[in-house]
Amino acid sequence: MSKRQPNRANAAEKRRREAPTKTEGDVSMPAVAEAEHTQTTQLTTETVLETYDVQMEGANCVHECVRPAELAGQGKAPPPVTPAKTYEFKLDVFQQEAVNCLENKESVMVAAHTSAGKTVVAEYAIAMALRDKQRIIYTSPIKALSNQKYRDLQDEFKDVGLMTGDVTINPHASCMIMTTEILRSMLYRGSDVSREMAWVVFDEVHYMRDRDRGVVWEEAMILLPDSVRLVFLSATIPNAREFAEWICRIKHQPCHVIYTDKRPVPLQHYLFPSGGDGVYMVVDEKGQFREDNFHKAVGALQQATEAQNVETKKKLQKRGKSNLGDLEKIVRMCSDRGYLPLIVFSFSRKECEANAVALKRMDVTDDDEKKLIDEVFNNAIMTLGDEDRELPQVQSMLPLLRRGLGIHHGGLLPMLKEVVEILFQESLIKVLFSTETFAMGINMPAKTVVFTNTRKWDGLEYRILHAGEYIQMSGRAGRRGKDDRGLTIIMFDEKVEPEVAKEMFLGQSAKIFSAFHLGYNMLINLLRLEGADPDYMIQRSFHQFQKDKGALELQSKKQDLETELGNLEDIRAAVMDDAVYSFNVDEAIADYYYIDKQLKKKQDEKREIIVRPENIAPFLNPGRLVYMQEADADWGWGILVSASRKKLTGDNNGSVLEAEESEPQWVLDTFMPCEPGAEKPQPANGGKPEGRILPMALTLVNKISKIRSNMPSGDPESEDSRRALLKTLQQIKNHKSFKQGIPELDPVAEMNIQSEEMNSVLSSIKDLEAKLSANSFHQHDKLQKYYDCFASKVKLHSQVQELDKQINQSRFMVMNDDLRAMRRVLRRLEFIDKDGVVQLKGRMACEITSCDEVLMTEIVFQNVFADIDANNIIALCSCLVFDEKSEDPITNNLDLMKAFETCKGIARNVAEVMVENKIPLDVEEYVQKLKPQLMEVVLGWLEGKRFHEIMNQCNLYEGSVVRVIRRLEELVRELATAAKTIGNDELAQKLNEGRNRLKRGIIFAASLYL
Repeated sequence: MSKRQPNRANAAEKRRREAPTKTEGDVSMPAVAEAEHTQTTQLTTETVLETYDVQMEGANCVHECVRPAELAGQGKAPPPVTPAKTYEFKLDVFQQEAVNCLENKESVMVAAHTSAGKTVVAEYAIAMALRDKQRIIYTSPIKALSNQKYRDLQDEFKDVGLMTGDVTINPHASCMIMTTEILRSMLYRGSDVSREMAWVVFDEVHYMRDRDRGVVWEEAMILLPDSVRLVFLSATIPNAREFAEWICRIKHQPCHVIYTDKRPVPLQHYLFPSGGDGVYMVVDEKGQFREDNFHKAVGALQQATEAQNVETKKKLQKRGKSNLGDLEKIVRMCSDRGYLPLIVFSFSRKECEANAVALKRMDVTDDDEKKLIDEVFNNAIMTLGDEDRELPQVQSMLPLLRRGLGIHHGGLLPMLKEVVEILFQESLIKVLFSTETFAMGINMPAKTVVFTNTRKWDGLEYRILHAGEYIQMSGRAGRRGKDDRGLTIIMFDEKVEPEVAKEMFLGQSAKIFSAFHLGYNMLINLLRLEGADPDYMIQRSFHQFQKDKGALELQSKKQDLETELGNLEDIRAAVMDDAVYSFNVDEAIADYYYIDKQLKKKQDEKREIIVRPENIAPFLNPGRLVYMQEADADWGWGILVSASRKKLTGDNNGSVLEAEESEPQWVLDTFMPCEPGAEKPQPANGGKPEGRILPMALTLVNKISKIRSNMPSGDPESEDSRRALLKTLQQIKNHKSFKQGIPELDPVAEMNIQSEEMNSVLSSIKDLEAKLSANSFHQHDKLQKYYDCFASKVKLHSQVQELDKQINQSRFMVMNDDLRAMRRVLRRLEFIDKDGVVQLKGRMACEITSCDEVLMTEIVFQNVFADIDANNIIALCSCLVFDEKSEDPITNNLDLMKAFETCKGIARNVAEVMVENKIPLDVEEYVQKLKPQLMEVVLGWLEGKRFHEIMNQCNLYEGSVVRVIRRLEELVRELATAAKTIGNDELAQKLNEGRNRLKRGIIFAASLYL
């Protein structure tokens, strides 16, 4: 590896030096000003970008380093040490580059495709830390991944521990695996582990985008001591360097970016048209989009659709059943051609199960494999009680597994999910039906991936897959060392535009963007630390960094515009005019420009009155010439064919209809000269035009003419009629009588619009036209040159003012208004005092992270739990952790219902306090966050009922119930700790007793990975 001269492009970004630091526990916090200020205390680390030449053949690897300016040029080759770990295979270029950075004791971000081998870098970091007698933390986004990593790393390194909230194993190990939430809690509390660590690995760091949990990653990264070195593993992201710049700024240390978009196993992408018989390759292994094959696939879809009986089609489309026959064809094809194992991605749990059950005749395992599957499955369920082994979900799973089919989604019991994962890893499951969660982090590739749909519901809308989502899931295709290529097959049953498909197949992964938001728990924790301040967290957030960086770009853009404006200041010089004028040129053209702008505004008002249906409708006769104009298209004069009122249904094969309306609107079928050969109609642009009849909204009428042409007899859509209309239109436009333009209907004399509004507008137009005529530049031969120059000057002035406004806004700290409002809420509710000192309520809220900490604290302090027993307390707490939709009935327990109504009243009061203090939320929506549907289920579990009995009380998936009760156990544990913190030992004892009854049976069965 040879090193280029560092690129100093970023060195101009100078910032003010930081204040001296104070320390609380292990968290280094700068002494910052009072939180009520609004100016940002910008981070000061000046950085340089160093680019390294990776000269190995076929490297396909970018290696850059963002380094603090004072450390520029200090990158050096790794010291000649014995490798901490050796591998049986030769490392890829990106892996070797990352290992060199680790040996240099410098932070690194590795961005590579799924299954490219990022785990090798993490393993080397662990081996190196153990060699150097240092402590290393490995964080993962979810508990299930932490459990898997523990099993994998324990087998290799032995000195490994696990902390997930549910489970703590070997907490004094040199290598600790934990969820990011646990690491954040440790940092806030200054635990021994966080003081001793030398390295932290953040796996799947692109999870920072997560709307709800992404902020946890930012908090942890900001709170880590600057002495800790960081390893980030991520899917491919376009803004990896920007992320490294942020890390360099906040941690004052170099951060390398090693990026490769090389796939170890190339992918081929195929389309399977609904009702078709075969697949069409649309992207080959070199990433080339095959447009001809794409159109063939679309054509095959249209043929199949036309052949299908409409009635049959409607019946099949219900519940996605039209896919099942096609899916069976695909699975059989993959089985016959040796393309298994196969992952079938669907976007709903029900569809996953329906697809698996539908393949009744599919059996892809031999007798030996069936025996192994029986053995693994039976060993796993032996840890369950007799009654739990009889659960319908457990009983229905084995017959599927024995045939080599598996199901994996969030509604499964955790143990069954783990059985499926283990069998899939061992190649005993050949066809896996899964939701997209399987693609998030679990390293289990297959030979082929199938998508049953290209659209998904994302909670807000039903949309086509983003390129990043498609890349993440399709990346599961192709097993390194086993397959020479991976296959992706997409089932589609609707017309998809080539550009939309191309964007999905070949588009970039999504950027890492900040999901940072202020939370009350974060706010109170920071107020509790001496020398810390909420400003500290906000100023160092990725969100603020991106905004600051954007401000620098705005400043540069403003300077460019100001330079351009300086060149236009002298209008006469700009048009290179040496003529001598008897009047002030600058004043005359400015006067002309602003009068002309007013005149155009009044003419628009006149047009708006004319095109009102009550005014224009009598004149919408066939043959009438109308001038049509859109914001982005000037259609010119056309011939009206017909006018009618109808509901607009959006774009009609590329027509220029406006957005969809619920009420019937006037639509004009208008004959227009169009650009020939264009797929979507466009105004004719010279040459020989093509006549087309287009449906257009009435609001697009710009002028209406006195002229009516003769209409051809017969169908106006016929080729002869369109040719005749085109000829007629050309003759009218070129007629010698219309050299001054085609005459328009007079709104008063001919259209009889006798309103005061129209008279006022016409009077204004007459006055403004008189003023224009009196201007020294009226009809001057140089008018247009001067006018265009002055218009450019006005536009540039406007752009500079807008940039000034944006730059001024960016000088203020993001979320500052939110911060002030949240402080007011905490003061009003007595979580902190007027000086920002954390009170008893605040100390309790610090301990709660599993639900709304403010609401839960208020419930405790208003003695809701004082007079009810432990079971009812815990059942009531379920309202704060259950967040799924459910139609299940609410409990009949009167004590519980009374307590629940009290909680709703408290929630309403809390929401109203927030609204009064300018927190933007909907009071009713906030109150509805309390969901009581699982109270009866939780109560039954606490009273000792069996799992199948409580499942009979609700219509949820087993996995959903398990997840809620596990989250509830975590909340109860936090509440018990919080109750002790505030000295309420009675409540702590109640909660611990109830927790012992809660934590039992299949819901808390140990993970198979542990």
